[in-house]
Amino acid sequence: MENCLFCKIIKGEIPSARVYENDQVYAFKDINPQAPVHVLVVPKTHVASVSEIDLLSDEDVAACLRAVSLIARQESLSGGYRVISNCGPDACQSVPHLHFHILGGRRMSDQMA
Repeated sequence: MENCLFCKIIKGEIPSARVYENDQVYAFKDINPQAPVHVLVVPKTHVASVSEIDLLSDEDVAACLRAVSLIARQESLSGGYRVISNCGPDACQSVPHLHFHILGGRRMSDQMA
């Protein structure tokens, strides 16, 4: 998508702190981290959110989840981590490109909201 922030990051038009990349996925550090480890995992194919995940191939969806697991090991999150995907304005999704937040490096709150 032409004006999508994450598409521009994937293309290298906007700099990012890359953590992981393969043919289907790009992962980078969040510029406003909410935990000691805060990485965003995005499919290279543009879809707006989980609501459109059926537009991705099964391989692309699996690649995102495999990347989450690989990055968690790479970042030494053996004590646990949280994976979040905000979906739409009521969930405060700030960039309309499907992405998964990996949050870890400290004990998370017992509450989800």
